Amino acid sequence: MHDIKWIRENAEAFDLGLRNRGAEPLSSSLFELDDARRKAIAENQAAQERRNALSKEIGQAMGRKDLAAADALKAEVARLKEAGPALEAAEREAAEALRNALAAIPNIPQPDVPVGADEHGNVVRHVHGEKPALWGAESNQPAREHWELGEALGMMDFETAAKLSGSRFVVLKRGLARLERAIGQFFLDTHTTEHGYTEVNPPLLVRDDAMFGTAQLPKFREDQFLAGEEHWLIPTAEVPLTNLVRESILGEAELPMRLTALTPCFRAEAGSAGRDTKGMLRQHQFNKVELVSITTPDASKAEHERMLSCAEAVLKKLGLHFRTMTLCTGDMGFASSKTYDIEVWLPGQKAYREISSCSNCGDFQARRMDARVRGADGKPQFVHTLNGSGVAVGRALIAVMENYQNPDGSITVPDALQPYMGGVTRIELG
Repeated sequence: MHDIKWIRENAEAFDLGLRNRGAEPLSSSLFELDDARRKAIAENQAAQERRNALSKEIGQAMGRKDLAAADALKAEVARLKEAGPALEAAEREAAEALRNALAAIPNIPQPDVPVGADEHGNVVRHVHGEKPALWGAESNQPAREHWELGEALGMMDFETAAKLSGSRFVVLKRGLARLERAIGQFFLDTHTTEHGYTEVNPPLLVRDDAMFGTAQLPKFREDQFLAGEEHWLIPTAEVPLTNLVRESILGEAELPMRLTALTPCFRAEAGSAGRDTKGMLRQHQFNKVELVSITTPDASKAEHERMLSCAEAVLKKLGLHFRTMTLCTGDMGFASSKTYDIEVWLPGQKAYREISSCSNCGDFQARRMDARVRGADGKPQFVHTLNGSGVAVGRALIAVMENYQNPDGSITVPDALQPYMGGVTRIELG
């Protein structure tokens, strides 16, 4: 959510930010809505002030025993009283129109974000490791994709999942089910014991206000799963974790607040028809370890770099090759002012695929949630919120399977995960 006062004072920068995101400049239309709101407020206040003044004038007329003047003044009061509800409604409608318009506008990119139209404008920030040779150059056997490996092992069942739930679901069994659980626990333990995040077990169902606060609503309604009449299934733990500070004023000593959770996530994938239909890369239900930070405004840029390093650290522990991208203006998420994507190498696909996205949202979400911090001067200001995948468990499973596959179709368990696997070092048929 944007501040109309800031837009009025920085109209040129605001419109440039929108242009860089591929959107039309909107300051002029917003000013019209704000002018209409101000006019409605002024008219309502003027009517209220006139009614207050008339009360005094009526008293004065009665004191002079000027009954005719008193009656005329009383008639004017009656007219103003009758017009009051309409004036109040006009003020509410004008304020709502401006609020709705502001709520539909994406965040403005930070000045150092590369300008680009889509993913082709993203910039490589750095690369970790090298593409694995797998079983060596002497073998002509190609690397297999995760779904080929999983089905051959009898531990990844898409057909049965489709009978139960339709497309974009999977049933994991035995070794792969345990490996996915191990990955999630490993991520969660690392972030809590080594990176200073506080573990939270949040609700998986949230109301409209929470989804609005993190900007899933209203713009991305079609991507969400409605559960009953009042709740939504969370698309990411970012929603409940970030909303823990909604409608509150924090003390500076409470920040930075670093939170993490391992939860199922639910996404309709409405905009992904025909994409990644094979395998479990893009599912309606998946597990993810989420990282959320709440900071003061002056600390958010450093916190963004820290969060990125935490997400990268767990992938390094798994021995995975990845590259980190700075997303361009045209590829960032709606609420983000700057985003880093971590893309892991998948030998079976022979491609890099996103496994984590770390975003600094500035005060964009905080304004929607009314989440503030009281500074040393005693004045409250909006906090900055950040979120990142730490990381997507299902995609990490895919990465481990494809990078640790063996010629016989078995999967070697990475050293970091073996303590979570009861000493199992290899997942194989049988």
